[in-house]
Amino acid sequence: MIPISCTIIAKNEVDRIGRAIDSVRGLVDEILVVDSGSTDGTQALAEKLGARVVANIWTGYGPQKRFAEDAARNDWILNLDADEWLSEGLRDELRALLSAGTPAVSTYKMRVTIVYRGREKPAPFADSTVCLRLYDKRVARFDASAIHDNVPEQRDTATLAGRVYHQSFRGLADVVRKELLYFELQAKEKKKPRAVLLARLPFEFPLHFFRFYILARHCFGGAYGFAVATTIAFMRFMRVALLLGW
Repeated sequence: MIPISCTIIAKNEVDRIGRAIDSVRGLVDEILVVDSGSTDGTQALAEKLGARVVANIWTGYGPQKRFAEDAARNDWILNLDADEWLSEGLRDELRALLSAGTPAVSTYKMRVTIVYRGREKPAPFADSTVCLRLYDKRVARFDASAIHDNVPEQRDTATLAGRVYHQSFRGLADVVRKELLYFELQAKEKKKPRAVLLARLPFEFPLHFFRFYILARHCFGGAYGFAVATTIAFMRFMRVALLLGW
């Protein structure tokens, strides 16, 4: 198999990072965890599970993942978040791909599917996004943006069939904390005209509730899905209020 580094950024993920590390074991020859100040034992657990841990102060999503790229020993990168893990189908697909020598293309996208807390598999019709997660860093790298953490597509980008499972929040309080952190970064990086923000304010909650409850299919998640969509929509309303300085 070609040499690959799995990069994971983390802070206080002792309850979740083990599953991410275990899911790539046997597929990569380096697991690199970039920690931004964990106080819950994340570093010790990651090292116990065979990862190499380096510390780097948090400056935003893009810069942190670019630091991980620079620190990785290999040119090929498989990027996971600490709250994600590979499905068995994707593990099998990656094993076949990587065992065949250098991949035919330089970048691969994967479908990342939401899994609710306390569950091991997604709800029916669960929301998914397609993200570029396997790539040759000599060809493509993460953007430097503090609020966006994506790798630009290339002409030869291919999409794998298997899924990454993503347990992106531990509960509704975690949704609120993550959204507030994101808004703080956004306020530093993006400035929007006040008139535009005021015009958007009345529509933020209903439009985002429709987006997350219907379009993102949290309607199939029962009462918990309704609560998730409502919380996210309210926090998007709060984003505009905070950007107004209220």
